[in-house]
Amino acid sequence: EVQLVESGGGVVQAGGSLRLSCAASGFTFDDYAIAWFRQAPGKEREGVSCISSGGVPYYKDSVEGRFTISRDNTENTVYLQMNSLKPEDTAVYSCVTAMYLSSCPRFGIPFQYDYWGQGTQVTVSS
Repeated sequence: EVQLVESGGGVVQAGGSLRLSCAASGFTFDDYAIAWFRQAPGKEREGVSCISSGGVPYYKDSVEGRFTISRDNTENTVYLQMNSLKPEDTAVYSCVTAMYLSSCPRFGIPFQYDYWGQGTQVTVSS
């Protein structure tokens, strides 16, 4: 059974940092891309970042330069380091994958992903 479990969310002041983790199990982790989505209250889900099976990162424009995605294939975990956080980054963050995607084409399209974690809340206060 494919499982994705996020952790690391919390409350932080604007300008602060958080590191999110996505622990994966139930599939051959090395073979697949992993993406991060977020959803704020009253807003649609949006793709934040993606990392291919080969470790190539992709970012939404608004987080480029502030967020860093990485993966540790020995730990079956993807990380999202978030620096210089802004109130508009407040959302539930979820990691996602699909059992046919090793790369990140148009990673911001949610319907292409088969598996979603339960999410972790990130709140940035001003």
